[in-house]
Amino acid sequence: MKLVSAVIQPFMLDEVRDALRKLGCHGMTVTDVQGFGMQKAQQEVYRGANYNPEYVAKSKIEILIHEQFQEQVVSAIVEAARTGNVGDGKIWVTNVEEAVRVRTGERGDAAL
Repeated sequence: MKLVSAVIQPFMLDEVRDALRKLGCHGMTVTDVQGFGMQKAQQEVYRGANYNPEYVAKSKIEILIHEQFQEQVVSAIVEAARTGNVGDGKIWVTNVEEAVRVRTGERGDAAL
């Protein structure tokens, strides 16, 4: 099993979700996150004062999949989330030793 994690632009979330549904992904976990990298945060004005945020808002997607679907899932995320601009995000894949479905107690691939 593999865990595919992706940090993307929040406004690309619907496109990524639709691309994953076309592949037959049954679910994903989405978290609102903040971070910094090459993309710089925009200066904002709050109550008349300039404010320079340290972090940029992003969405983090996590998908637990069978190993044989790794390349398809990663490619779908890249194609759906790419705008060509700095800050499009990152994807990483990690090995998962075990998964357990809480409701039934199923383990391993059966838990997916």
